[in-house]
Amino acid sequence: MKLSEIKQKLATAENVTFKLPNGEFVPEHFHVTEVGLITKNFIDCGGTVRKETVVNFQLWNANDFEHRLKPQKLTNIIQLSEKILGIEDHEIEVEYQSETIGKYDLDFDGTNFLLLNKKTACLAEDACGIPTEKQKIKIGDQNDQPCCSPDGNCC
Repeated sequence: MKLSEIKQKLATAENVTFKLPNGEFVPEHFHVTEVGLITKNFIDCGGTVRKETVVNFQLWNANDFEHRLKPQKLTNIIQLSEKILGIEDHEIEVEYQSETIGKYDLDFDGTNFLLLNKKTACLAEDACGIPTEKQKIKIGDQNDQPCCSPDGNCC
């Protein structure tokens, strides 16, 4: 989800709730302790120089159980971050503390913001020699024609 999308969702949201991939919710007394801009400059395993930029939200639980972040307050935090940090419309990455700091992508289901598991990937599969997955075809599935008949598909 991009920054512009979360602002659109917040404009009509009644509450700000984050749902973890396991179905549990971030406790409703969470704080957004950071909204930032993270730029990662790196070289992939194929030698290509790359640059990725994300808007980072950090969620944190405190012992103030009466705290509730309202949609307008989060919108105000985002707008201040855009103004002061010059944040543009990038994808959002959310950090949340569990056993360690987890990083998540963000989506919305119409009511809740969904924290989605991030996955690693090779960005240079061709340079690394990673084989592309071959399509598996059953011999009998070729247009229901028998193989090796005069009008078949095998030659």
